[in-house]
Amino acid sequence: MARAVLLDGPTLAWARARFAEYYAEAVIDPPRRLARREFAAFPFTVETMMRRHAALRTPEEFRAYLAREVPRHVYYSSAYYRRPSEPSMAAKEWLGADLIFDLDADHLRGAESLDYAGQLSLVKERLTSLVDDFLFRDFGIDPEATSIVFSGGRGYHVHVRDERFLPLTSPERRELVDYVLGTGVEPLRAVESRAADVRAGSTAAPLDEDDAGPARGRAGARTVQLAPSDAPGWRGRTTRAVLAVLSRWEAQGTKAAAAEMVAAGIPAPKARRWAKVLIEHGGAEKVRSTFTIDVFGKDTPGEFLAAVVPRAAIEVQGETDAPVTTDVHRLIRLPNSRHGGTGLRVVPLARDEVPGFEPLRDALVADPGAALTRVAYRAEVRYPFPDGGVRGHPDGTDELPTPVATFLVLRGEAELRPSPA
Repeated sequence: MARAVLLDGPTLAWARARFAEYYAEAVIDPPRRLARREFAAFPFTVETMMRRHAALRTPEEFRAYLAREVPRHVYYSSAYYRRPSEPSMAAKEWLGADLIFDLDADHLRGAESLDYAGQLSLVKERLTSLVDDFLFRDFGIDPEATSIVFSGGRGYHVHVRDERFLPLTSPERRELVDYVLGTGVEPLRAVESRAADVRAGSTAAPLDEDDAGPARGRAGARTVQLAPSDAPGWRGRTTRAVLAVLSRWEAQGTKAAAAEMVAAGIPAPKARRWAKVLIEHGGAEKVRSTFTIDVFGKDTPGEFLAAVVPRAAIEVQGETDAPVTTDVHRLIRLPNSRHGGTGLRVVPLARDEVPGFEPLRDALVADPGAALTRVAYRAEVRYPFPDGGVRGHPDGTDELPTPVATFLVLRGEAELRPSPA
């Protein structure tokens, strides 16, 4: 839910005026099944308190609500209710809920070291994995039944409107989240121990885990095989991750690969030897071409797998805000509204629009008058906005396009300054 920077009187009035202009002009379509939704808004006040339980029956009521409230943040329920204006959940009478996935930079591993623009780039990468690999591929959800929405902050929401998911309870939705997160997944299941005729280059049926160890170079030898990269579910996903790790190590070099293996618990001498096998002697290419992790000579691949496969799985593990998905009464940000912490638009996107979407360009509110607003920076700022970006240092002043100034003021990184006489 929203975390807003407190604004003083004049700045609060200025920001509210910017949002009032937007809601007076913007054409915002109401969500599906409008009359069954609850609406809630944070107004522009010094002490921001959410106003909940609004019920809007028609598109006209919906648009009048936005113009009247001028919300700093505005939400609607993912749930459908018989009586959405009732103050208690029991009295509302729950009828079902859209399935919502939330990806935000706050929940992404590795995002803490990135700036805002870097976090936006990272979360978009994870979004495509969530949508393509999990929702479309594994869950079999029709892309036409999904809607992708940039949140206006640091993430994306994915709305699933497939009728099959509407009645799911919270525990049932938790199972979907656990699958996406890889909870309980054992990455070593992505590999199979097979009987192989090494000389003939053929592979027989899988062996049980307790079968005898390898005897290279004779019929009945044991080889360890990755699942096909297009195998369904976590088996194929883990194989793709192992191959990605090997490609990264090839790019980074032997020393970096060995260091990472040591960090994963492999003794340093063995890690250096394996790194040379993989990178300098073509082992990684052999794994890539044959899917056989039997490249270490007298060493069995078990120790390598135990260290690297879990590490690889982490690289592709889904990351989503579980409470958003499991909460069957969740309020979600309204598409095409403005985010009260950035002033950016909450932008709905088709799947094929995601790769080219740049939030700091495409989510800026249009400003036909090209007005400038004078600000003083309160922090070191650097953002790749259009037309050369914005850079500033504390106590420095600048005249910026009003949507950019709004972004910085709402984030607490700049304050309004009167233009010089």
